[in-house]
Amino acid sequence: MSVFSDSYSKYYNLLYRDKDYNGEANYVDQCIQRFNPRAATVMDIGCGTGKHASLLAHSGYQVLGIDRSEAMLAVAQKSEIPGHLRFLPGDLRTLHLPESFDAVISLFHVMCYLNKNEDLQLAFQNVSNHLHKGGVFIFDCWYGPAVLTERPSVRLKELKDEEVTVTRITQPIIYANENVVDVRYHMFIKDLRNNTVEEIKESHRMRYLFTPEVNGMLKNAGIQLEECFEFMTENPPGLETWNVCYVGRKL
Repeated sequence: MSVFSDSYSKYYNLLYRDKDYNGEANYVDQCIQRFNPRAATVMDIGCGTGKHASLLAHSGYQVLGIDRSEAMLAVAQKSEIPGHLRFLPGDLRTLHLPESFDAVISLFHVMCYLNKNEDLQLAFQNVSNHLHKGGVFIFDCWYGPAVLTERPSVRLKELKDEEVTVTRITQPIIYANENVVDVRYHMFIKDLRNNTVEEIKESHRMRYLFTPEVNGMLKNAGIQLEECFEFMTENPPGLETWNVCYVGRKL
């Protein structure tokens, strides 16, 4: 089973049409302005279909979106704005561009896909390499204490538009000794025009993170951890805070 296959990417925006992209983009904008008020350029790594990147570009930033999924980028590139918003393929572990940015963001748990310490450290180092001195790094992730306290559960999601109905079953399997959760997606897509049904299976291995390890890896990459708080608020994280936001500054 692959991750973000062509088929899964095709229905990605439908699956997350209820996600508050506007609110999240505004929240990230406020974080950038709080920690680096002169920021003008942003790199969005793991940009997916480009929703956050597009909204930030319309807020006045020059934005570069990076993703390793060609299928996701094909959707994102439809929203390119010459001189303001562009998208390129790339892996955050090996990324090497001849430019630096005032801010680097990574949203919707992209860092959780880096299951190995060496991969996460490479990603943080590449972020540091592409930040101006004093630039900010903002990313969200699953928060370990909450994941272990509340535990992931089986979920069912059903969606419909004028062309298809989508039924997605999510079955998580936690591996506590490895700090990861296998999130297994089983999807059925019914085409309303001809009543055919497509079946899609994907397994996403997600790593949950703890502040001490994040702090240490950022430090090794030349980034100082500034704050950690609940994503979409500035509340301190707790045992019920699944999604946290880390903010670091390039030294």
